[in-house]
Amino acid sequence: MKKVVAVIVLIAIAVVVYLTGSRPEATTRAAWRGKAVRAVPGSIIVTAEYQMNLKSEVGGRVVASELDPGAEFGAFDFLVQIDSTDLELEIQRIENDYEAAKAKIEVGSAIELDLATAKESLAAAFRLMKSGNMSETAYRQQEREVQQIEQKLKRETVDQQQALATYENTLALRRRELAKMTISAPFECVVSEVYARPGDLIGSNSPIALLISTSRTVEARISEENFSNIRLGQTASVRLLGYGNEQFNAKVSKILPAADAQTRRYTIHLDVAIDQTRLVPGLTGEVSIITAERDNTVLIPRRALIGDKVMVVVDGVVEVRTVEKGYESLNEVEILSGLESGDLVITEELDLFRDGERVNTAEKS
Repeated sequence: MKKVVAVIVLIAIAVVVYLTGSRPEATTRAAWRGKAVRAVPGSIIVTAEYQMNLKSEVGGRVVASELDPGAEFGAFDFLVQIDSTDLELEIQRIENDYEAAKAKIEVGSAIELDLATAKESLAAAFRLMKSGNMSETAYRQQEREVQQIEQKLKRETVDQQQALATYENTLALRRRELAKMTISAPFECVVSEVYARPGDLIGSNSPIALLISTSRTVEARISEENFSNIRLGQTASVRLLGYGNEQFNAKVSKILPAADAQTRRYTIHLDVAIDQTRLVPGLTGEVSIITAERDNTVLIPRRALIGDKVMVVVDGVVEVRTVEKGYESLNEVEILSGLESGDLVITEELDLFRDGERVNTAEKS
């Protein structure tokens, strides 16, 4: 009899072990208490902050260039030199003419000598008139001649000053034109394309190269229904598809007021805590912008939620529960009712399990 009982016990144990071992395994996580956040989702794209066609304001032949696709430059670094030989010769000629004009003025005017002589004659004529040896009419005639010489001297002085001003203005224009023949980087940039090489003859305003700034803009596109909750300075979490599940902290730095006419999505800019060299133009991803917070609430992974239901494992049995959701973020959901801290919720392959099914659990944080 004892042998029969022992056999029955062994069989029962074997059945239990078999049935337990044959149960499907559910990946679970215990609900926990923490800070719930309400987050607005959005899509991300990384763009270059500036992009421009580098152009020359003056035409000429390219005699030197540092431009090469992929080359990086700081602001005001030398890029291109246009042949300036003819212009330098013209500047030298104008400078010579200018110095000659100033030298002539320093020598003095022949009209000044004529004026001095005429004034001496006028003084003598005045004495003669007073002594009765010259008529007043003759004296007045001589006086008008002196006035004419004075006017002539004034006109000459004005013409000389105008000539000097013209030389100075022409020199300033030519020197400015000369400066434009040395082209520098307008900002920190990377060369994307090169259109002109040394030896090429280019016209004024001809594109020489395409420059892309090394600074980056991270743009987030937000739906119309979520835009009203966005404020400057709000914190966010960014995930870029090129870097897998790695997440980066960010802040809202700029809010553009107009929506895209076709998509009705608004654009905001983010300051992301990431090495700028990793922000390659064209990278895409997603963002979760925190618009509200609440402490000491029940939280579960967002992936454990199916609409307003979760699968809870109680004593090895799956139980489908309806829950009331609170704040939602990119990865977590606040549960206002229907769950307690410590309840095990299934987080993976939810479609494989049914209400009332017995499962083994593998808890994963």
